[in-house]
Amino acid sequence: MAASERGNEDARLAADDMQDERWCMAVRLLGLVEKELDEALQHGHGLPLSDYRALCALSRSDSDPLRMGELAERIGLKDSSVTRLVGRLETRGLAQRTAAVDDGRAVAASITPAGRRRYEEATQTYRVALGDALAGARTNFYLADLAAWVLTGESALGHSSVLDTPMG
Repeated sequence: MAASERGNEDARLAADDMQDERWCMAVRLLGLVEKELDEALQHGHGLPLSDYRALCALSRSDSDPLRMGELAERIGLKDSSVTRLVGRLETRGLAQRTAAVDDGRAVAASITPAGRRRYEEATQTYRVALGDALAGARTNFYLADLAAWVLTGESALGHSSVLDTPMG
């Protein structure tokens, strides 16, 4: 690709200052909410947020275990981090590793009955903490619109969003 073409592509892909600022606010909201979720889950259930998310993904998977890569994608972690996380869950009896159904060389994970109970016990705490964190964020001028959208599917200005339907 010629230098002039790269320059045009870079300009086309570059975010502007306002987009960058809005992204920073979204990350700020995410950090604030995740901190409160982690504290609530740790205090109420001795369960880190990353463990809860893994149990959530494993509990929602079909009857087949999830490959480590797919689990990593679902919870937003690197494959190596998920391997260590599943190891911790396995040590606690909350998950188990098996060979992947379609490829015996690949490793997959599934939730155990104890893991399913632990996930179900922690879910109410998680949802209360999420609601509280989002309600609290609505008082922050910069985070209010994003928090309102997560809570209601509409912006604080009352506009519906094209993202109202849950993603699969």
